[in-house]
Amino acid sequence: MSTYRDFTHRGSARATVLRTVGTRERRSHLTAPRVPTVGIDIGGTKVMAGVVDADGNILEKVRTETPDKSKSPKVVEDTIVELVLDLSDRHDVHAVGIGAAGWVDADRNRVLFAPHLSWRNEPLRDRLAGRLAVPVLVDNDANAAAWAEWRFGAGRGEDHLVMITLGTGIGGAILEDGQVKRGKFGVAGEFGHMQVVPGGHRCPCGNRGCWEQYSSGNALVREAKELAAADSPVAYGIIEHVKGNISDISGPMITELAREGDAMCIELLQDIGQWLGVGIANLAAALDPSCFVIGGGVSAADDLLIGPARDAFKRHLTGRGYRPEARITRAQLGPEAGMVGAADLARLVARRFRRANRRRVERYERYERYAEARRTTKGTL
Repeated sequence: MSTYRDFTHRGSARATVLRTVGTRERRSHLTAPRVPTVGIDIGGTKVMAGVVDADGNILEKVRTETPDKSKSPKVVEDTIVELVLDLSDRHDVHAVGIGAAGWVDADRNRVLFAPHLSWRNEPLRDRLAGRLAVPVLVDNDANAAAWAEWRFGAGRGEDHLVMITLGTGIGGAILEDGQVKRGKFGVAGEFGHMQVVPGGHRCPCGNRGCWEQYSSGNALVREAKELAAADSPVAYGIIEHVKGNISDISGPMITELAREGDAMCIELLQDIGQWLGVGIANLAAALDPSCFVIGGGVSAADDLLIGPARDAFKRHLTGRGYRPEARITRAQLGPEAGMVGAADLARLVARRFRRANRRRVERYERYERYAEARRTTKGTL
């Protein structure tokens, strides 16, 4: 694969081509080229990159820690470029897709806001396209994960799918008839900031009572730490597990102890699951999808979380008993979903890029034939 290092002298021509392919989404994935692409998943703690083939298989994966958020956006961009160039040394990469943990504008160029990175109205696509010799696509990480689950995972065959990603907070995405619904301004799917408890817990977004303050990894850990700090008898198991260091309590630890039968941890996951079911019922009333896919790190608790969510969903669903109920299922692709989805979405712009290149080559060849014919004609006179 040719890289930026090989093509610095062709920057202006390349930028022209990228502008022609980066502003519209193709309506169907069915005719996208079956070429390998790179997917990048950028979170608050890690940057993961992988080469993905047309069937969603990861051919190679690399990851590194996310640079400190106090550093300039260029530091993160440098990290992305290095990962792509590293992978391109061993793979013929045709496009790069980026799933960013933040709000991405409708043109999928600018990251309007990223809570865990120093990105504020950052033109990420254009900046990276100017440094890489392949087309670049930028999307929200939850949109990318939903696309991956619809194409290759738990959402296959569904016409109307909503994905909920439970991690530090709650992310989400809407997919209808093979199209990610991004909204007028590109920021649809921020379900975690629906207010479910007026005047409730303060959220980092500035509001109170947001859904993610009651059903997320942060909510799970917060409740466990509060019980442990109060020296509650029900928390003795986890206090002993962390040897009294309450700050060491984490979401995966709570899930592990719940699987081992710790009553408090089981109850906390049930609480989180019940709040999850309430929010899903609200989304069903608004969107009426056929399927909810639950992903993100907290979903590793599986039925300890999703079982209570299904029960609460049935209790709170508007019109229950008189309407079809959406299926609620756990995501299948795990932490690689965002990376796989970003890579697959990038194949859509790879197709347009290849077409633009082919037309340019055809025009050049026609000109060469014309010029050769003129030279031949002059030679016979």
